[in-house]
This record gives sequence, structure tokens and C-alpha cells, in this order.
Amino acid sequence: MKMGTLRLCSCYSRRGIAATWNNVLGYSEVTAPIVSHHKRRLASTEAGAAAGSQLQVELANASGMVGFWQTLSISTPVAYMQEALTQIHDFSGLPWWASIVASTFLFRGVVTLPLTIYQHKITARIEKIALEMPAIVEELKREAAMAKHKFKWSDKQTQVVYRRSIKKQWQKLIVRDNCHPMKTLIVLWGQIPLWIFQSVALRNLVYMLPDPTTLKAQIITTEMTIGGFGWIPNLTVVDHSYILPVALGLINLGIIELQSMSRTRPATRLQNIINNVFRGLSIVMIPVACTVPSALCVYWVASSSFGLAQNLFLLSPEVRRAVGIPKTKAELEQPYDQLWLKIQQRTGLVESGAEHKSTDKN
Repeated sequence: MKMGTLRLCSCYSRRGIAATWNNVLGYSEVTAPIVSHHKRRLASTEAGAAAGSQLQVELANASGMVGFWQTLSISTPVAYMQEALTQIHDFSGLPWWASIVASTFLFRGVVTLPLTIYQHKITARIEKIALEMPAIVEELKREAAMAKHKFKWSDKQTQVVYRRSIKKQWQKLIVRDNCHPMKTLIVLWGQIPLWIFQSVALRNLVYMLPDPTTLKAQIITTEMTIGGFGWIPNLTVVDHSYILPVALGLINLGIIELQSMSRTRPATRLQNIINNVFRGLSIVMIPVACTVPSALCVYWVASSSFGLAQNLFLLSPEVRRAVGIPKTKAELEQPYDQLWLKIQQRTGLVESGAEHKSTDKN
């Protein structure tokens, strides 16, 4: 009886559902016996929901969802994200899978895309001031040599003063162009919280959290059971075909390789270590994605797809000029042709020397 009522309610908007329940619960003399019977059924339903809630709490505690994660699940940012996802679904009229994709593109377009553009601007400014340093270094070397001779400094004293002078000049250039290197991490400050909050919010929607006794939570979960597509009609269960988890891993690996191939300078040891760490994390995410509801997989794949498209989009010199990113020597002149050439080289379709020949012709 309960599931039948939920499936019926899921066909209507939540405002219509509220109106329907108000009409059913009208306290007229004619409907008093019906209302009395309904109250008994409602009390029984609430008791069942309370028992289900207690069971979910016990299961959550047994699975380790205590402390930090439980606090995160009921936190204010997650609650706002939950409400935003619900409102986008209600007003768009899209099925839940399309609503998740649309909200992901919306949030990333509003939050992470501007931050990524700002990060590229900071990186370009740092590269430009780095070009000014060789002349400054040469001048400081001459001044240090003169000071050593004039004040009878030892080699150690001279080196200390010389290094301090270089650091001071570098800091002046950073302040002048407002491009502190720590600002290059600004994307992580926005992207990681967004990813966590939206992931936890979707998990809450799937499992009727934080309050499984509410009609709204029950209706949303019911809608998600029929809100999928293709091979995953039910978004509350895992993707048993493993298509989405594998796609997630491949897209994340594609982002890492794209960033690696778009560099014009040889990677440093630290960059190689970081790339390998992220490659490993991309592979680890595949089995993780195999254990979560498909709603989360849809979100993760949509978010990674946006990230890949964003990186490709910002490789274009025309796009970079349009959004105000300064031109630098490290910028690729023909990014997509050069990227395709590097892909062919990695797959063995073209010899490594072809890149240098192509560069000489240009």
C-alpha cells in the first residue's frame, strides 16, 4: 500500500501532492470516518518508517558512517546542495539522470570554470615575471661582487646577501603583478568542496537522508528508481555493467595525459611523481565507483567530462585571449594539431622525430 501511494505521488509535482493530501485530510463530518481510518493507517506507516529509519541508522553505524562523515551528511552546505538539486529537477522537468548532468554542468560552469580561468591568468603572469629574473640575477651578481670587495665579505656572507636579494626582488615582482604562486591552487579550493558536497547530497537523496520519515525524501528516492536511462534505469543501485565506472577512470586518465602532453617543457621529477599519483587514483576510482549508486556514478562521469572539455577548451589561443589570459612562450600555437601528433607518437603511429620536423616547417 505504501509503495503504491509513493509511485502514484511520483507522477505529480510536489505542490500537487501537498494539495492532494490537504484534500484527503479535510475534517468535515462526512469524511470523519474516512479520516479516522486514514489516521490509523498513517500512524502505522510512520511506525514502519521509524523502524526503517532506526535500521538505516544501525546499518550506517555498522558500516562506519560516524563522526566526520555523519556530520558532513547533515551539514548546512550539503542541505543547501540537496535542496538545489531537488529544485533543479522539479523546475526543469528532466528525469533524474539528466537533472544530475545539467546541475553538474551548471555548478562547474559557475564555480570551477571562472576559477580555472583565473588560475591560468596567475600562471601566465608568473611565467612572464620569470622571464625578467635573468637580467635581475645578473645585476645582483655584479652588485654582490662589488659589495664583497668593498666590505671585505666572506664567500658565505656574500651568498647569503645575494640569495636574500634575489628572494626580495622575486617577491616584489609577485606583488607588482599580484600573482602569488599559492593562487594557482585556487581551483582545488573550489572544486574539491563542490565535489564532496554534491556527492554527499546525492547519496542523501538516494538513501532518504537525513530524515527517511519525510514524504519528500521517500518520493525523491522513488523517482530515482525509475529516473535512469539505458542500462541503468534505477539510479539507486550500482551499475552492474561497469560501463560508468570504467568510463570514469578513462576520462580521468585522459585529463592527466592531456595536461602532461600540453606542456612545452620537459616534466620535472616532482611533476612526474604527481602525474603517477593521479594516474593511480584514477584507477582506484574504478572499483570505488563499482560500489556506489548509479546516481553518484552519473555525477562523477559528468563532472570529469566537464573537466576534460574545459581543459581542451582552454588550450585554444583564441579562447585564452577572449577570457583575458596573457600569451606566454609556453603556450601552444596549434594545440590540437600538436596534441594529436603527440597521441600518435605515444601509440606508435608516428615516429618521435616527426614532431621536430613539424615544428621546423611551422
